Amino acid sequence: MRNWPEKRRQHARIEIIPMIDVMMFLLVFFVLISINVLPALGLKIKPPSSASPDQVTERQRTMVGIDRDGKIFLDGQPIDIADLSDRLRALEEPNKKLVVVIAGDEGAALQNVVSVLDALKLAGVASAQIVARPK
Repeated sequence: MRNWPEKRRQHARIEIIPMIDVMMFLLVFFVLISINVLPALGLKIKPPSSASPDQVTERQRTMVGIDRDGKIFLDGQPIDIADLSDRLRALEEPNKKLVVVIAGDEGAALQNVVSVLDALKLAGVASAQIVARPK
């Protein structure tokens, strides 16, 4: 009697690499489409003309922080209150108005806030905003 060799059963394999390729292709496709489509959703208008239009001035924002201990920070960097007005004057560009956003801890002393406002006045900053959270 002749004996035939048994064939080894091969188990089915799920190849994940082609699926990853397809998913990456879809991701790139949707990103490119959204980049091209979203600007097209804007409203295209032709504004009316004026004899003496005002130029829109760009604003430059900077952040002044006051922590609970009374330390002052300018754009995240610690700074002495005496140097604040000089640094703000140095930040102001001729074509852009400087807008200062004051973010203070609720436990900060009121005197620290008044000192920052005095430094803003010395620097000639015309606009300041104070950050607050809703109740």
